Amino acid sequence: MASSASTTLSSPFLRLEFPSSTKQRSSISIRASVSEKPPLPAVSVTSPEPSKLPIRKIPGDCGFPVIGPFKDRQDYFYKQGRDEFFKSRIQKYQSTVFRTNMPPGPFLAPDPNVVVLLDAKSFPVLFDNSKVEKKDVFTGTFMPSTELTGGYRVLSYLDPSEPKHALLKQLMFFLLKSRRAHVISEFHASYKELFHALEANLAEAGKASFGDANDQAAFNFLSRSLFNSNPADTKLGLDGPKIVQKWVLFQIGPILRLGLPQFLEESTIRTFRLPFSLIKKDYQRLYDFFYESSGLVLDEAERLGITRDEACHNLLFATCFNSFGGMKLFFPNVLKWIGRAGVKLHARLAEEIRSAVRSGGGEISMAAMEKMPLMKSVVYEAFRIDPPVALQFGRAKRDLIIESHDHAFQVKEGEMLFGYQPFATKDPRIFERAEEFVGDRFVGEEGEKLLKHVLWSNGPETESPTLGNKQCAGKDFVTLVSRLFVVEFFLRYDSFEIQVGTSPLGSSVTITSLKRASF
Repeated sequence: MASSASTTLSSPFLRLEFPSSTKQRSSISIRASVSEKPPLPAVSVTSPEPSKLPIRKIPGDCGFPVIGPFKDRQDYFYKQGRDEFFKSRIQKYQSTVFRTNMPPGPFLAPDPNVVVLLDAKSFPVLFDNSKVEKKDVFTGTFMPSTELTGGYRVLSYLDPSEPKHALLKQLMFFLLKSRRAHVISEFHASYKELFHALEANLAEAGKASFGDANDQAAFNFLSRSLFNSNPADTKLGLDGPKIVQKWVLFQIGPILRLGLPQFLEESTIRTFRLPFSLIKKDYQRLYDFFYESSGLVLDEAERLGITRDEACHNLLFATCFNSFGGMKLFFPNVLKWIGRAGVKLHARLAEEIRSAVRSGGGEISMAAMEKMPLMKSVVYEAFRIDPPVALQFGRAKRDLIIESHDHAFQVKEGEMLFGYQPFATKDPRIFERAEEFVGDRFVGEEGEKLLKHVLWSNGPETESPTLGNKQCAGKDFVTLVSRLFVVEFFLRYDSFEIQVGTSPLGSSVTITSLKRASF
């Protein structure tokens, strides 16, 4: 795995003191140190490693240039939809590894050809730095204009072999460490405001949209906890979430289904890049907010040899695209799956969470959450069944043999590998009742053994981010805030009812009932 190659380089740097998911680890920790150096590039070999499985030619056909990618794009977005696009090809080729084209294709991506990996055995090669390169593949077969990030290739687009990768990731670790004491209290304050807003909307209209309220709460929380700044007290005001959404659309619109008429999407976002000039002023407002709020972190950036300007654009991206985007996508998914699971799971969560908090003196703490195995399992199960980052890409550094459960496949140096994570984490060869949300799946010793197959963070749940891998620098932070969301929710409510729809970025959740805590 990617991080195993760099284990010997890591030393304790940041420790967010919440409990481990396995008995081998006493805490979930981000590991790095100022003395770490970027790993040396992998040494090329002339022949791929042998395999005991029968070698099979990778099935599938990318078709003629322009025509093949265009046809696959129509299937992916309009005729079949994403999941059916992959399911139908698994059935057609009788293989979870095959060739196809990934959007957007012509004319934004000149080479849309990919080798698709859709099972739990082949997918993890995408995390192995010795086998795949992660340079400029964060959004897949095309890369948004760097005008959208201040003219810089930000951390998400850097391969670990690039010197700036270690420096910028070190800066993210510094940010998290320097503000870790404020996370729990600021989350409580921000999401208390969200609950008040939901209750007011329910009382007035009989229903409440979770999305808009969550967006504002998430942006407020991140700004307050990480940057000690309340957006409402600045020139940015309450505009942050809306500006971020527009900015994200300009970056990944070509790979989203926006719900517009097909001809309109095809003739605009799939054909040319939306000009940065349309959001330049809005982006500058975001930049100014983060620049004015990040003095301590920008000082550290200069000490590391990073300019304040480049550091600020990276902080903005990490906070708004990675962290805010993750909370915007994942929290509605958590509500969706817990809501669908029904009142029995709600009652079990409420009892466990309230009992643990009471025994800890009435305050939410790391120690209290350590006594909530069901709550932790529910969060992991939501990460498994509906990961916030569904698409993973990497380019083969050398000729490789990639194995599925049944066959081995030869991949040539330079080929683009693509994995659709929800299929890998719902692999029936690994998980029983793989398509079902099983709240207590990861409870107990046997359940914890499955955590290595939870991959939402660009790496296995059992591994940690380091300077030398591409695992999310904020992995432990995201896990913590996701747990806090469930804990805060069930301290306040016994149960709830929802309606679920779809949106370009995931699930749309409307709350129709909230039953306040009765014990």
